Formats: sequence, C-alpha cells, structure tokens
Amino acid sequence: EIALLLLLWLLHFSSVYSDITDGNAEHLKREHSLIKPYQGVGTSPSSQWDFWGSTLITSQYVRLTPDERSKQGSIWNTVPCYLKDWEMHVQFKIHGSGKKNLHGDGFAIWYTKERLHHGPVFGNQDHFVGLAIFVDTFRNDLQGTDRSFPYISAMVNNGSLPYDHGKDGRSTELGGCSVEVRNKDHDTYLAIRYSKGRLTIMVDVDDRNDWKECIDFGGVRLPTGYYFGASAATGDLSDNHDIISMKMYQLMVEHAPEEDNQDWTKIEPSVSLLKSPKDNIDDPTGNFRSTPLTGWKVFLLLLCALLGIVVCAVVGAVVFQKRQERNKRFY
Repeated sequence: EIALLLLLWLLHFSSVYSDITDGNAEHLKREHSLIKPYQGVGTSPSSQWDFWGSTLITSQYVRLTPDERSKQGSIWNTVPCYLKDWEMHVQFKIHGSGKKNLHGDGFAIWYTKERLHHGPVFGNQDHFVGLAIFVDTFRNDLQGTDRSFPYISAMVNNGSLPYDHGKDGRSTELGGCSVEVRNKDHDTYLAIRYSKGRLTIMVDVDDRNDWKECIDFGGVRLPTGYYFGASAATGDLSDNHDIISMKMYQLMVEHAPEEDNQDWTKIEPSVSLLKSPKDNIDDPTGNFRSTPLTGWKVFLLLLCALLGIVVCAVVGAVVFQKRQERNKRFY
C-alpha cells in the first residue's frame, strides 16, 4: 500500500511539473495577444500592436523579414503587461530557400522596458532591459561545436550586458537547447512561462501537442509594466521569419502577502546565479545549471528511489522466508 501511494504521488508530481496551459480562453489576455486576422495591428491610437522595418502584415501571418539579405523587422505590443505570472505561446515558421547552414539569422521574443528600438540583436537594440528568448539559426562561433543550430536560448539583462553575436550569446545565456525548427511542413510552437521567479521554455516542433522542456531556470526576477514584442534579422544569409500568433495567458498563482504588497514595477531584471554570466565565457558548454532540479529529473530520481525500496523489500522478504525455512529444519 505504501508503494502504491508513493507511485500515485509521483505521477501527480510529474503531471504538475509538466503542465502547460492548454489555451483556456478565460485566461487569455487579448490585449497582449497577436491573433489572426491581426485587426489590432497598426499605427492608429486604438492599435494594440505596432510594427517597424521590413515587417509585413497579411491575413495569415506576420512576416518580420522576407527571405532577402540585410533585413530587420519587429512587432510590439503597445500595452504594458502588469501580470505577475504569465505564459506566452508563440506559433512561428522559419523557412527559406537557403540550404543547410546557408540561412540566417533568426528571431527573438522580447519582454523589455522599451520597445521599437531597432538594433543589432536580431533587429532589436543591444543592452536591453528585460528578457529575451533567441531562436538563432546561424552559427557564428566556429569554435562552439558542442551545439547544433537552430539553437534556442534565454537572456535576462538590466542594460549592463551586451549580446555577443560572435559567440552566439554564449557568455550571457541562462541555458538553451538545439531544436530543428526550419522548413517544417507543420506548425512549430514556443511556450515561455514566468511564474514565481521561475522561467521555463518549452517547445513543440513535431505538431503532436507534445511539449518538451528546453530551459527551466529559477531565481529569475522580472518586473511588471514591460512590453512584449518579436523581432528578426537577416544578414548575408536570409530566411522568412513568420509569426503566426502570440497568445498571452494569465497564470492564477497565489503569492505571499509581502510579495503582493511590493511594487513590482520597481523590480530590476536579474537572475540569482552561483556565478556571474560573464564567468560563462570560458565554459565550453555555455550552460548554467545552478538551479534546482527540474520536475522530470526529480520524478526520475524519486522513481529510482521507489524501485530501490521495492527491490530491497522483495530481497528482504525472500531472505526472511529462507531463514524461517532453515530454522524449521532445526526443530
């Protein structure tokens, strides 16, 4: 009975940690969502999204850059977000005529203090303040052979750190994963969740509604009142970078009274690390893993522990039975 209870608890534990918002409409925040046919996009005073550069708005997609060289484009929510806990689902498509390793550069999803400031970081400004999720499709660092591209990574910045294109942002990333997202015949998705100081990035690139964890990082502090956006850039190589939708969901999470009472707009973007991001320059893996274990790792560890207990119990029972039989022979 104890083993059964432990197993049920483990299953519940894993389901909680692997949960992804299923798109419940009552939690959808339309003022922060970009959805077909993109009626709220434009330059009018009532528009909730504004765009810049090479961005093209159609009825089926928002094309940040065409498959042409030296293009930059972006689209930004005009409404600041005051949600403390949220989850953004991004449906996107990267495609073009370039062959393997002859395409670029990628796109980024932003949650930043300022918006519509174009620059060298995937079409947005460097030294930004806030959060960035990069979907980098071109390898610049020829020494970094430990990872394949496209590569998804995350960066939190208070404005003091530059993004190092030459090293593919390795020195300032919180973590990342390699994911094949280019020239897919089906939909590809990215989910960004921020809740109670934890940043989790999930991907679904096989069109199976099967979310896989890319990044899970604790100790992240983000303020409210920042803006969501997306940008992309091409250089000597190019691709079409399309955003199909950006759907924002509010997560219903309880906070301690002292957290609720503080002014979240005054929080400075930061990450609690055992080492500074600058110390990551000489780290060949380019990953920080100083955070608590992710849900699946904890689940597997507990499952192994449970199996170990069961095996010990069985072995103990067998040994006990053998001793009983042996003792009977002495009477």
